[in-house]
Amino acid sequence: MHLSMWTYPWDVQEQGIDGTFGDLRGRAGLNTISLATSYHAGRFLQPRSPQQKAYFPEDGTVYFKPNADLWAGKEIVPLEARNVAERGDMLQALVDARAEGGMKISCWTVCLHNTRLGMLHPEHVTRNAFGNANYYNLCPSSPAARDYVVTLVKDVTSAYKPDMLELESPNFMGFAHEFHHEKDGVGMNEEDDFLLSLCFCDHCMARGTHAGVPMTGARAIVGRFIAEMCEREVPARQFADFPAAGIDAFRAWPDLHAFLAWRTEPVTSLVKEIKDSADPSTRIVLIDLKDGWLGGVDLQAVGQVCDGAILCCYFMPPAETAALMKAGRAALGPDKYLGAGYRVFYPEVTSADDIAARTKAAVDAGADGINFYNYGLIPAKRLDWVRQAVDGVTKAK
Repeated sequence: MHLSMWTYPWDVQEQGIDGTFGDLRGRAGLNTISLATSYHAGRFLQPRSPQQKAYFPEDGTVYFKPNADLWAGKEIVPLEARNVAERGDMLQALVDARAEGGMKISCWTVCLHNTRLGMLHPEHVTRNAFGNANYYNLCPSSPAARDYVVTLVKDVTSAYKPDMLELESPNFMGFAHEFHHEKDGVGMNEEDDFLLSLCFCDHCMARGTHAGVPMTGARAIVGRFIAEMCEREVPARQFADFPAAGIDAFRAWPDLHAFLAWRTEPVTSLVKEIKDSADPSTRIVLIDLKDGWLGGVDLQAVGQVCDGAILCCYFMPPAETAALMKAGRAALGPDKYLGAGYRVFYPEVTSADDIAARTKAAVDAGADGINFYNYGLIPAKRLDWVRQAVDGVTKAK
């Protein structure tokens, strides 16, 4: 069983390779480390660091050494994090340790969520129905953005040959909680967030139009919905069966419905290009959420072009976790990897028994593995919670 923990390079640097393995394999009972290979900005409380209790990583950098030959002539190129030069290439250190009996390696790779690159290349970011840029989200319809992600994965898999690579955000992203210091006096609901996330950039307009999609009509409908949202005294639901009905919540607007049906194509085809260009020794899986269609993900289609998916079960009690895993297995089929992702955050989970029950529910419902979040962000004693969860699913096998 694949048992991993999402981990930042600076956490490995703080604890050392032996200390990290002692925690993850020895104390928590895991067999894999999911290392951030490409990541965005943030502010992190680091309870386990002796000195660095608050950490602000560079925005939109990579935590490996890119192959300059692969990137020659590319429009969008990665930036190696200063951390790599100053404190060492932790991915290479883990690869070296794996050869000596260390843990398996998965590369946790943020794809299109990159504000630094979005600011540098605004012509390649998603744009709402009014043409406003979402600088944090490179667009999966943009040829240059696609080339960037495909080359990124090709680079890291060919040079380091991880056992698995996890794709985070190879899709369209939401509007809220993707930037920083956001202001919303309207009080958006989830419908409003979705409508503001729909992309009508030049690349999407051209790609959709070429596929026969009524892009101009869809953009006009979405623009009207957004304008009406901005004029209401208080927020109001417009679509009673959203998000449960998926795109059929919008069936009364044929142009918009056709657009939403097409919107999965850029994501699915991008994941296929990524998989086709990656080193064949590395399994390529998607990280996704319950309602992945909101970001343009068709899990069944994606499962046909890569090796599987990790579905995040944040906030879900055991029954909801089981339902999501069963739906994921039905979409992916019996032969693809299906993982469940959990945060070991309080009060999202409140005890070892709590996380153990959720983990067991996932495995009983068909999950092949579990990813826990996040090594450097939780107190050391919660590694014992993870161990109880792991023992509950491995000793029963």
